[in-house]
Amino acid sequence: MAHTRIRKFNTKETYPEQSLDNDLCQAVVAGNTIYLRGQCPQELDGGKNIDSHDPVEQTHKVMQNIKQLIEECGGKMEHLVKVVVYITDVRHREAIYRTMGEYIRGVHPVSTGLVVPALARPEWLVEIDGTAVIPED
Repeated sequence: MAHTRIRKFNTKETYPEQSLDNDLCQAVVAGNTIYLRGQCPQELDGGKNIDSHDPVEQTHKVMQNIKQLIEECGGKMEHLVKVVVYITDVRHREAIYRTMGEYIRGVHPVSTGLVVPALARPEWLVEIDGTAVIPED
């Protein structure tokens, strides 16, 4: 069975300030499993960063992207089984997790959280990747 790659892109367009040339995508559907690329506070269409340095606003955008991608892949948020949360400042943890919680209430995915020194762009405070499994009928 072939994998379905959703929203293909090349890093030379999404990160023009960096010397990169990688073919990637936002999500891969393999069977009934959806693997999401780490989502950042930017638009899925065009890759423009949101105009905010607030961890709550950034997290809202990240979670909206996750929801949109899961739905584009044929799933629902309740199919989310795992998230990995990367934050650049431990002082933002509570705000980020509280905001993320608005999107996963009642879902109960497993979660790993990491505090990292930086993300791909210095203005990003949070990145979240996820895995969803669509139940078989």
